[in-house]
Amino acid sequence: MEKTAAAGTRHLVDPQVLPILDIFPPMELTAQTLTTIRATPPLPGAPPEIPPELISVPGASGAPEVGLRVFVPRAQARRRAAIYHIHGGGFVLGTAAMSDFANSARATEQNAVVVSVDYRLAPEAAFPGPLEDCYAGLCWIAANAQRLGIDPEGIMVLGESAGGGLAAALALLARDRGGPRIAGQFLIYPMLDHRTGGGDEVRPNPLTGEFIWTRAHNQFGWQAMRGSGVIDADRMGHFSPALAQDLSGLPPCFLATGSLDLFLEEDVEYALRLLRAGVPTELHLYDGAIHAFDLVVDAAVSQRFAADLSDALRRRLATTSSPQTYR
Repeated sequence: MEKTAAAGTRHLVDPQVLPILDIFPPMELTAQTLTTIRATPPLPGAPPEIPPELISVPGASGAPEVGLRVFVPRAQARRRAAIYHIHGGGFVLGTAAMSDFANSARATEQNAVVVSVDYRLAPEAAFPGPLEDCYAGLCWIAANAQRLGIDPEGIMVLGESAGGGLAAALALLARDRGGPRIAGQFLIYPMLDHRTGGGDEVRPNPLTGEFIWTRAHNQFGWQAMRGSGVIDADRMGHFSPALAQDLSGLPPCFLATGSLDLFLEEDVEYALRLLRAGVPTELHLYDGAIHAFDLVVDAAVSQRFAADLSDALRRRLATTSSPQTYR
C-alpha cells in the first residue's frame, strides 16, 4: 500500500473523471490566497430554468439576516416536500448561487420546493455561525410551510462536501433542540471529521485525498471553522459530526462517497454508526471516484450517482405523506 501511495493514485482514478483535474488544477489554500480564490469567476454554466426567489430571513440572535434562494416548480401541486440545500466549499468558499442550475433542475425533477442557504463563511464567521445560519433557514422554511406550499413534515436536507457536513450537523442540532422535523438527510461526500488530515487523524488512508480536496485543504477549512473560541464538549458533534456521541433518532440517511475521496473513511464509518444506532441508512460507494467527481456529468460513474440520488430522493419524498417518526 505504501508503494502504491508513493507512486500516486492517478492510475486508480476512473478515466472518465480525470477531466476534472483540468477544471480544478491544484491550489494552495491559505489565509493569504483565500481572497484571490474567492474572487475567481465561477465556471460559466447554463441559466436555471426556474429563476430563484431571493429572500432574507432573520438569523440567530445578534446575527445578520440569512439569504435564501427558493425554487418552486412550475407544475401545480397542493402540498409538496421541500429540499433544503447547503452548498460545499470547505466552509471557506462557495455561494448558494453556484448551485442554481442544479437546484432548479432538482425542483422540476422531484416536483419539490428547493431552498438553498447562503450561510456565512469561515474564518470571518467561525462555528457556530455557519451552522446557526443553516438552522435559521430551516426554521423559516418550517414556519412558512403554507406560504411555500410544502408539507412541514416533508423537509429534506441535502449537502455536498462541507455542505454535507453542515447538513449532518443540522440534523443533529434540530434533534437536540427539538426543532423542525427533518424527514431525510442526503449527504454527498460529507466533510464530517475535523481530525482528517491532521496529526490525530483516526483512519489514515494513503490512497485518499490526493486530488481536488487534500489533507492540507481540509485542515485549513476546519481550522477556519473552529476559530479561536472554545467549543464545549456537548457541542463537538454539532461542530464535527463524526464526534457526536449519540446518533439515535436522526432522520433516514442517504450517503454517497468515492473510493479515492479524502472523506472515504469518515463517511463509511459515519454510515455504519448510523446503522448501529437504528437509523435507516443507504450507503453508496463509487470506485475510482475522487472528490467532486460528479461535476464531470458525462462520466458513467457520475450518471450512476445522479440516478442513485434521484431515485433515493424520489422514494423518500414519496413517504412524506405518512412519514415515520424518528424522535
